[in-house]
Amino acid sequence: MKTIISTSKAPAAIGPYSQANFANGILYISGQIPFNSETGKLVEGIEKETHQVMKNLEAILTEAGMTFKNVVKATIFLKDMDDFAVMNDIYASYLDAESFPARETVQVSCLPKNVDIEISMIAHQF
Repeated sequence: MKTIISTSKAPAAIGPYSQANFANGILYISGQIPFNSETGKLVEGIEKETHQVMKNLEAILTEAGMTFKNVVKATIFLKDMDDFAVMNDIYASYLDAESFPARETVQVSCLPKNVDIEISMIAHQF
């Protein structure tokens, strides 16, 4: 059985997808971009963008009754790999060092709304 997870504290899905799906104890979170659902605007600059993306992911995890400790896998898309160090420090600040998820980070030529970062995650209910 699949349950769709949705919260107003993260950007609404604007296409044929869900913010997240929960199935068999696993939460699959769609890629999040730096859209602030309170202001209705994108934030700009890799530092602010990374914080906003992590807050969006956290809101979805919370809605599903989970935290970043439940995350087992993350995929990070960057428009510019030169932003890696800044992004990495901010990303790590949201996580517990004893439960870092598996991850890959790739540079892409373009992201939705021309943002600099998008992150998706998979979390497991323990």
